[in-house]
Amino acid sequence: MPSYKLTYFNGRGRGELARLLFAAGGIEYEDVRVAGEQWQELKPKTPFGQLPILEVDGTMICESRAIGRLIAKAAGLAGKTDLEAARADMIIDGCDDLLPKLFPIFGEKDENKKAELKKEFAEKTLPPALDHFEKLASAEGYFVGKSLTWADVNFFAFMGLLGVVVPGDHIKGKVNLNKVMGNVTSNPGIAKWLKERPETEF
Repeated sequence: MPSYKLTYFNGRGRGELARLLFAAGGIEYEDVRVAGEQWQELKPKTPFGQLPILEVDGTMICESRAIGRLIAKAAGLAGKTDLEAARADMIIDGCDDLLPKLFPIFGEKDENKKAELKKEFAEKTLPPALDHFEKLASAEGYFVGKSLTWADVNFFAFMGLLGVVVPGDHIKGKVNLNKVMGNVTSNPGIAKWLKERPETEF
């Protein structure tokens, strides 16, 4: 088994998908969390000057999707065929399409402007996207095949991030998506991680 070392800030953000996948697969790893001077010292040594980074037997890779895909393959959660793997990628890319409109809300300092951005996202941007995801999820609560994949885990992580920035029961009444969330949280490894993970601001 390779040696894994994940480095990210002390928060969930773009690092949480990797942690959830490690948990789902029962894969041991070192969970390193940096801040302030630690990050400034590390930054020039990273491939693109950003986090998360994953070191696999000492070899460093970055970009959260590349990291997630690698762990998903190791955990058996990447899809059983090339077509299933592509469908998982499709779902994940669909979530990523929403991030450029979500992150400005997180960074907005003007509270009135932030409220406007939240309202627009919650009422105009998010509902049609969730309608698409509801149709793409099966009645059993999986986006790909008949078992858990990293597409389901990523959707769960995305909804967690969304809940921090734009609180609300956004999937109320969406039966399939609620089943997706339930399938993720009922995974024994993930259930244990959710119970034990550190409390953080984001």
